[in-house]
Amino acid sequence: MKILFIVPGSGDGYYCGNCFRDNLHAQALYRAGHEVVVLPLYLPLKFLHDVSQQAPLFFPATTFYLEQKTGKKTPSWIKRILESRLALDMAGAMSGTTTAAGMEDMTLSMIEGEDRTFRRNISQMADWIKLEQPQVIHLSSTLLIGIAQELKKAVDIPIVCSLQDEEVWLDSLAADDARRAWTGIVERAGCIDSFVTSSLYYQQIIRERLPQLPCPAVVYPGVETARYRTESWPENPTIGFFYRMNQADGLDILADAFVLLKERGSLPGLKLRIGGGYMSPDKSFLRQVRKKLQPYADDVFFEESYSWEQHAGFYSKITVLSVPLRFSEGIGLYLCEAFAAGRPAVEPSSGSFPEIVGQGGLTYSPNHPAALAEQLERLLGDHALFERCSREASLLSRQRYDERLMAEKLLEIYRGLVQA
Repeated sequence: MKILFIVPGSGDGYYCGNCFRDNLHAQALYRAGHEVVVLPLYLPLKFLHDVSQQAPLFFPATTFYLEQKTGKKTPSWIKRILESRLALDMAGAMSGTTTAAGMEDMTLSMIEGEDRTFRRNISQMADWIKLEQPQVIHLSSTLLIGIAQELKKAVDIPIVCSLQDEEVWLDSLAADDARRAWTGIVERAGCIDSFVTSSLYYQQIIRERLPQLPCPAVVYPGVETARYRTESWPENPTIGFFYRMNQADGLDILADAFVLLKERGSLPGLKLRIGGGYMSPDKSFLRQVRKKLQPYADDVFFEESYSWEQHAGFYSKITVLSVPLRFSEGIGLYLCEAFAAGRPAVEPSSGSFPEIVGQGGLTYSPNHPAALAEQLERLLGDHALFERCSREASLLSRQRYDERLMAEKLLEIYRGLVQA
């Protein structure tokens, strides 16, 4: 089967969960023997290796943003400069915002698909897709649903759309813009042949927030388990944090919990390892975290730079994973990766965490340092409990979070649409 994924590109300075989810879908299907083409929007893709083809970049962030702000078409000579690899790499290095502030026009444009700038870009994309002739198109998010509306007019191809964490972005808009965006998604939902999401938790969120949409199918993400599997363990008990190093992802909560544990002295030799990368807006926050941890600096390891090549190796250096998010996430891919390495997790009992962690770790409430420290101490201080959670984590990896299972589920959806 020939499958076209339309996904937003991103900068390469940090671990972006939704970006990795898109890449996992594409790469798992390619390794299952299918022809997979990935079409990036805004910025070039950095971490995509196993696919048949990567399409040209459409809706380049530099000119698309400028034209949305000015309302004017960019002159060709300026366009050549702004769409050069150097300019796009610079834009990628400055990307990483988690709110829609300043990008309201772009957000609404991609949902509604009605302004002139959008129409110029979508016309070029549709012409390219007609030549490629995929059997199925998979959109990364309903934040791109305006594309589906136009492609349905241009090509008679089933369109699948992923749903995950849209509300994190849309609810950061001004109230009127947020209402307009949610309404735009509902009005264009008929252009989507099937919705998919990453957890039962997020399926329920969508049913409550957007009851007009068909119920999305749940496709748990799967990782290349062999990439993460390891027999290596650190010499000392080591808590790991592996996600973007910012306040929203709760790094400071974990730092405070670690300090509490060190003060108690109940876990001799306890270490903390922090990875996942960061962007410029996170630097001030990180200085505050380092200050908290300064009394125990010799027991704390910051992996300053993030790279795909070293991504999987992080888990062999930790004993347990904890990413105490302050928001409710549809699923955390870092959990799927940690479980593939046999590492249990300690997470807040919010969002999808109770469903995703299962018996592969512990949850706690409220999401405060003291509660987190208590559960980390419980897990690391009880050998039998730790071994049981580690075994369950490995079992979940094989039975739920394996890329082959994910590929089979996606193909079942695609084939049903193509046959219909």
